[in-house]
Amino acid sequence: MFIGKIEIEKTAALAPMAGVADKTFRELCKDFGAAYTVSEMVSAKGISMGDRKSEELMTVSEAEHPCAIQIFGNEPETMAQAALTAKKMNADIIDINMGCPAPKIIKGGAGSKLMLNPELAGKIIKEVSSAVDIPVTVKIRSGWDDSSINAVQMAEIAEKNGAAAVTVHGRTKEQMYAPPVNVDIIRNVKNTVSIPVIGNGDIVDVFSSAKMYENTGCDLVMVGRGALGKPWLFQQISAYMKNQVIIPDPPVSQRMLIMLRHIENICNERGIKIGIREARKHALWYTKGLRGSTEYRRQMSTLESIEQLQEIAFRITKDNE
Repeated sequence: MFIGKIEIEKTAALAPMAGVADKTFRELCKDFGAAYTVSEMVSAKGISMGDRKSEELMTVSEAEHPCAIQIFGNEPETMAQAALTAKKMNADIIDINMGCPAPKIIKGGAGSKLMLNPELAGKIIKEVSSAVDIPVTVKIRSGWDDSSINAVQMAEIAEKNGAAAVTVHGRTKEQMYAPPVNVDIIRNVKNTVSIPVIGNGDIVDVFSSAKMYENTGCDLVMVGRGALGKPWLFQQISAYMKNQVIIPDPPVSQRMLIMLRHIENICNERGIKIGIREARKHALWYTKGLRGSTEYRRQMSTLESIEQLQEIAFRITKDNE
């Protein structure tokens, strides 16, 4: 499939998860076959103020392409300027966040709050699309709540104002991440607009990925929480999509090696102090469901060094194989 002139394999993309989809995780998922990755969301105001953290979030490596930088905000001109900066940071695509349900983002009038203001949403999309000569995409939810399901309207507005694709998370802001995703709304969007539609929500294995494609007719699926502690999911989806081959999860020993590689890369990128702090949550995801994981997860929650993690990984492997 294509987003503008950017060709993307019709397998699976990595979603823009705050606090998770940093450069190291995106590179890892790309190594395992992610067709396309999107950065953590970056504040347009932060970009305009030259915020150091915002610049760090926008760092894109050569190994990641095609990759989008996702921006959020509620001021059209500021968003346009942020898009120009993001393009200079090596982004192939600019993604606009209009779906985040986090209270802090909504309080600032951004994210899924824009689902309640389609007129402003359209102005933002138009300004951003006019400012850059690379594709602009928009990520939305099915609506704000059950009484305002307006993803179709928002997708039409996105297309009208220059968006090259739209990603639809099939839940409302009020639903957050709890109930099953509504595939009907994603299918309705796909049947309404002519730009590509990316389906998002509840993709946890090859079967849920295949079901999303089948039930919605979407052009691409996007994996979020299903990839936490499981970056090889992209390899599995790719093999199934291309050859109908089911690749099993890697053995525990290999899973632990992937975890160590991931966390060592975080530490190399961000330093030991920050890296180990970030490592704790990833280690919990990598060990979910393993024998003896309750005790090991308790130890990982207070992780202090790579050496400690290596020792725990060795014991986990011994206990599970």
